[in-house]
Amino acid sequence: MAQRTISVTEFKAKCLALLAEVAESGGTITVTKRGQPLATVGPAKKRRWRSLGGALEGKVKFDDDLLMADTADMWEVVRERERRQRKTA
Repeated sequence: MAQRTISVTEFKAKCLALLAEVAESGGTITVTKRGQPLATVGPAKKRRWRSLGGALEGKVKFDDDLLMADTADMWEVVRERERRQRKTA
């Protein structure tokens, strides 16, 4: 299907079939009302799938203070909580 012109009444009656045809074969449909072009329907551009790897690269920044912070005491709290849970179980 290359270029096709139809009335708005026909488009309304066959909308889903016409959209499927455009998606499958490419082409465009010009919809007219009283002989005047009203709209042009064509296939949507297909978006390429992109990997999420590196999607946030350069968008998220951590302060050096946060990266160099000593978190050893936080891990000790977690270990102690696990020990207590094992004793009560």
